Amino acid sequence: MHTLICGSMAYDTIMVFKDQFKKHILPEQIHILNVAFLVPEMRREYGGCAGNIAYNLQLLGGHPLIMATVGDDFSAYAQRLEKLGLSQAHIRHVPDSFTGQAFITTDLDDNQITAFHPGAMGHSHLNSVAAAKEVSLGIVAPDGREGMLQHALEFSDLGIPFVFDPGQGMPMFSGAELLRFIEQADYITMNDYEAKMLEDKTGKTLNEIAQRVKALIVTLAADGSLIYAGGKQIPIPTPKPKALVDPTGCGDAYRAGLLYGIQQGWDWETTGRLASLMGSLKIASRGGQNHKYTRAELMNLYEQSFGHSIKL
Repeated sequence: MHTLICGSMAYDTIMVFKDQFKKHILPEQIHILNVAFLVPEMRREYGGCAGNIAYNLQLLGGHPLIMATVGDDFSAYAQRLEKLGLSQAHIRHVPDSFTGQAFITTDLDDNQITAFHPGAMGHSHLNSVAAAKEVSLGIVAPDGREGMLQHALEFSDLGIPFVFDPGQGMPMFSGAELLRFIEQADYITMNDYEAKMLEDKTGKTLNEIAQRVKALIVTLAADGSLIYAGGKQIPIPTPKPKALVDPTGCGDAYRAGLLYGIQQGWDWETTGRLASLMGSLKIASRGGQNHKYTRAELMNLYEQSFGHSIKL
């Protein structure tokens, strides 16, 4: 059976400014801001939440299906997916549009200025969950607003359990809409900042929200994560990464681990630890899809990190 991943496909253009932003932005002139940063270092990465999650889930031996909308410039990404053996059956081309684009400039203090063009993502509602066959689990990851609303409703109506992952898309929704997502979803995952935003927007505490789903997963960056499930709070440690290179895509790698563990019917301690390991491995490489591990290597790394074995 497949895991249907509804979310964005995007190109990430990452530039490095070899100085500090604060030296070039005058606080007293912020109302007439007009600055330019010389960025001699630049790279383009394959990204988007759906693309990153699918890449990591395939590393684990899962069976991801991507559901997304893309633009006229998608050919290079399409060739990559073909080489990886990832299905494009539910990736819809929207003519006269760009694939989602993130333009990220980072300074020497790791501060970031990001511009994001959603492009074809705004048409994600053209895809229907019902079109995908043999799906036993899904995720609604950041995507176009109407698409996220529609896909959550479709998963719920079809009786397919799914993870709600609002991510950076949370500001698009009202408190009432977020409560509707909570009622429809089986699982919710977000980082600690997003969790606080969810509490503010819905007027519900995390404990109250957790009572409405099978599990609420809150990631805490280097402090691991916390899983609310079965009336308990389960702390999940994070293995020490080999290097701190690039956090881009770490959350997506974590979500792939969650999806794999849920699909396998594992307990939350094991599922959370696998998810945490995937995030820790990703941060040691640049971009969201450049880390490479065999399933045997992942099983060995899991045992080294947590002292017991799993079978992928």
